[in-house]
Amino acid sequence: MLTERQRMILTAIVDDYIRSAEPVGSRSISKRGDVGYSPATIRNEMSDLEELGFLEQPHTSAGRIPSHKGYRYYVDHLVPPEAIASEELMQLKTFYAEKLNVLEQVIQHAGTILSHMTNYTSILLGPEVFHTSLRHFQLLPLNEDTAVAIVVTNTGQVENKTVSIPAGVSVSEMERVVNLLNRKLAGVPIYKLKSALYTELGQELQRHVSHFEEVMTVLDQALDSGNEGQRVFLSGTTNMLTQPEFRDVDKVKSILDLLEETPTLMKMLVSASSGSGIQVRIGTENDHAAFANCSLITATYAVEGEALGTIGILGPTRMEYARVIGILNILSKDMTKFLSKH
Repeated sequence: MLTERQRMILTAIVDDYIRSAEPVGSRSISKRGDVGYSPATIRNEMSDLEELGFLEQPHTSAGRIPSHKGYRYYVDHLVPPEAIASEELMQLKTFYAEKLNVLEQVIQHAGTILSHMTNYTSILLGPEVFHTSLRHFQLLPLNEDTAVAIVVTNTGQVENKTVSIPAGVSVSEMERVVNLLNRKLAGVPIYKLKSALYTELGQELQRHVSHFEEVMTVLDQALDSGNEGQRVFLSGTTNMLTQPEFRDVDKVKSILDLLEETPTLMKMLVSASSGSGIQVRIGTENDHAAFANCSLITATYAVEGEALGTIGILGPTRMEYARVIGILNILSKDMTKFLSKH
């Protein structure tokens, strides 16, 4: 449990570091009108906060920066409510008055506004991510080593893909596999299909199929949807390049590469937004090493209590948490109202 003074100093360090991206020293904090302690007192408290794991000291500087633990404490206990400027509130709300008849247009427009207002990357999942599920799977042999895999969803969407059948796997064996897959996985959301293939079907297939590994390779290819990009909307991807901590080309390349991996991104965003309200994942709390120096803040929008989609903002751990949380709060509520009416 931090003392009131430690909480005040941690807040000041996080706020200053968010603004400057430079390590924060005791002297600069003592000059703030809202702190009122001497540099020596602040220095002692900073040392204690570092020992407790809330601060880190870069080798090249006498100043401190927040650790992931420090950001987490700030978000959970210290982040102030952000007052959104009236002109920005107007910008958030006016696009609902435009004649955007297609939900996809609404989502894309919201993403553009978010990335522009925050200067971070916005990621939005549309309703079909949550509600499109497998109705039926079929495998039609073309010859001895090739077949067409057909995936039919509950929304009537049909995807065809040519797959290779490994040598030694018979047509009858594949028919047994397809029947088992339809029994076990019908009704599973499309974004969960590939993981369900291993968790819900893998053991049973291993017992009943002689060429288990070869068959799993075929199914993995067949269920690798090519249309997932239509369900994820990105805006402001290159905003990462403007952040000082991402001057390292390799670091930012790994982030940009992950943003192009739609299935991985979908899984991360759905996982991050599994709770209610605003969810904040800081640094290594994210499910992928590429986002170890990033924070992902998400909110869901819903109709009659049922989640329809997710809005996410990705930025550095040195993110303007109060501002982003405030904007996402407003936008997710407005999206919910808009969708309830339409």
